[in-house]
Amino acid sequence: MRILHVLDHSLPMHSGYTFRTRAILKAQGALGWQVRGVTGLRHTAQGPDVEQAEGLTFHRTRGTAGGPPLVREWREVALLADRIVDVAREWQPDVLHAHSPALDGLAAVQAGKRLGLPVVYEIRAFWEDAAVGNGTGREGSLKYNLTRALEDEVVRSAGHVVTICQGLKDDLVARGYTADRITLMPNGVDLALFGTPAAPDPTLRAELELGDGPVIGFIGSFYDYEGLDDLIAAMPLLLDLQPQARLLLVGGGPVAEALQAQAQACPAAHAIRFVGRVPHDQVERYYALADIMAYPRKHSRLTDLVTPLKPLEAMAQGKLVAASDVGGHRELMTHGETGTLFAPDDPAACATALAGLIDARAGWDSMRRAARTHVEQAHDWARNVQRYEAVYQSLLGPSGRRQHRAA
Repeated sequence: MRILHVLDHSLPMHSGYTFRTRAILKAQGALGWQVRGVTGLRHTAQGPDVEQAEGLTFHRTRGTAGGPPLVREWREVALLADRIVDVAREWQPDVLHAHSPALDGLAAVQAGKRLGLPVVYEIRAFWEDAAVGNGTGREGSLKYNLTRALEDEVVRSAGHVVTICQGLKDDLVARGYTADRITLMPNGVDLALFGTPAAPDPTLRAELELGDGPVIGFIGSFYDYEGLDDLIAAMPLLLDLQPQARLLLVGGGPVAEALQAQAQACPAAHAIRFVGRVPHDQVERYYALADIMAYPRKHSRLTDLVTPLKPLEAMAQGKLVAASDVGGHRELMTHGETGTLFAPDDPAACATALAGLIDARAGWDSMRRAARTHVEQAHDWARNVQRYEAVYQSLLGPSGRRQHRAA
C-alpha cells in the first residue's frame, strides 16, 4: 500500500506537528507500507524539491501565493493541489492522507477528484481555536467563522476523517457528522525513540543551580494557553510548603519575555530557571533533571478539545505528571493513578497539588509504572498505527490497493 501524506510542514523543521508526522510515517513504514509526504508553502526551511529527512521522503511545493486574504489562501491551495497531482502521477499512491489545517485538506480533496483517489483527512486541532489560543485570532470573528466553515467543507468532502482525540470527534458529531465516518487516532509516543530515560547529569544540574530539592519541569512552547504564568505565580506558595523546590522552564515562544519579567518580579525568582530553546537531541537531558513535569493549561475550547503530546512524552520518560483539569488532560490521565490533576487558572490549586505530590514520595514509583504502562498500552505508535489499515481498507476495498490508471 502506498500513502501520500499532505502536510503543512515537515522535517527537518522541528515542531509537535512534524514529530507526530515522523511517528506516523515511521510506524507505517514498519508495517511494510510505502509512504511519502508533500508539503505546502508553509514549509519554510530551505532544501531541495525532493528531500530526505531521517529516512523519510518529502516533496516540496514551490511558488508564491500573493494577493488579499482569501485570494492568497485560494492560490496557496491551488499550488499545493497541483503539486499533489504531479507527485501522485509519478509515484502512484493508493490514498491521499491530508493532515490539518483545512487548507491541506482542501488541496487534497481537489487533487483527489482529479486523480480518482480516496482522501483521508486527519484533524489535529481546529485551527480557528488554535489561533485564539496563540493570540492570533478571536472567537466569533469573521476569520474564525470562515476557518470553521472551510473545515466543515473538507470534513464533508473527505472519504474518511481521523481525529487525534475524543474531544475533537465529539465536537464533529455534535455538528451533525456521522460517528462511523470518524476514526480516533490518539496522540502517541514512538517508544523506540523516546522510551528510554536518560540518566540525570549532575554537572548540568549544578550549572543550573537546581540544588538538591525536587525539580518541577516544563519543556515545550511558551504560549499563553499553556498557563505558565499560573505556574510561576504558584511558586511562592509552593516554596512555603516545599522550600527546596525549583522550577525549570525549557523552551520559548510568544510569551517568553513576559514570563521572564514576571519571574524576575516574583518572590520566588531565586527558584526559577529559564533555559531557552535547546536542540531536540538534548531535550532528554533536561527531562532527566525533573521529578515532576507540570502542564498548567488554561481552560479554553482549545485545551478542552485537544490532547497535548508532552504529557505522554513525560510519562514515557518515567516522570510524574501534574496537569490542569481540562478536557485534553483528562483524556490522557486518571487522577491519582497515572497523574495528578488540579483546577485550571488557579495558582493556589497548582501549588497545593505539586506540594502534595512531592509529599507522596512513597507512591511515586507506583504512579510512574502505571503511567508508563498506560502509554505502552494506549499511546504507542507501533500499536496505534494499525488503526489506519481499517480506514484505508474502508476506502480501497478488500484488496487494499486501488487499480492504478495510466498517468
